[in-house]
Amino acid sequence: MKNIKFLLALSTLALTMFAMQGSALAQQANDPKFNKMMKDGFRADGIAGLDRIDQDATQKFCSDPVFASSKQGEKMREKIQKINMDGIKQPSDGKYIGDWKKGEAIAQSGRGATWTDKADTPVGGGCYNCHQIDPKEISYGNIGPSLTGYAKLRGYSQEIVTYTWNRINNSKAYNACSNMPRFAHFKLLNEQQIQDVMALLLDPASPVNQ
Repeated sequence: MKNIKFLLALSTLALTMFAMQGSALAQQANDPKFNKMMKDGFRADGIAGLDRIDQDATQKFCSDPVFASSKQGEKMREKIQKINMDGIKQPSDGKYIGDWKKGEAIAQSGRGATWTDKADTPVGGGCYNCHQIDPKEISYGNIGPSLTGYAKLRGYSQEIVTYTWNRINNSKAYNACSNMPRFAHFKLLNEQQIQDVMALLLDPASPVNQ
């Protein structure tokens, strides 16, 4: 009985702290002193401009976890996901699948988009930071699901191809607060790079599907 009461107390404390954190985030967003601190604490350098600290509607929504998890927030979540979905462009040449070998190099690379890079420096996907992909790779993160056997398990239907394209382009079209970067939205990966990552996941010849 004591253990149950203790666990209930811990749960209540956790929920209270979660709510306080959400309120604090909301207050900070509207606090002139906080906004000034953010502006003064960062400087534009090279290709890294101060626009990177300006939140769009999706980021603001996910910065308030209390609201995001509320009934009112659920309606807003659906709107935000639709906005992100509507912003996705299908491949201009109609081709979804590129070169899986190039896709593997993109998945392995986390280079690019820093203040020391030039604007034309290719940006990597850093996919292995969050996912297991090629089963032979021993170093990978587990924030996201394993992608090993991606097409082998899911098939090669057009529905799967389109879903995968959309997910790589802008994962927030399916989950407003997804941890996955919006690769196309922020122009981190170009169309050809996304086609190559698509090949890594969907080409039957890719080691992912062996």
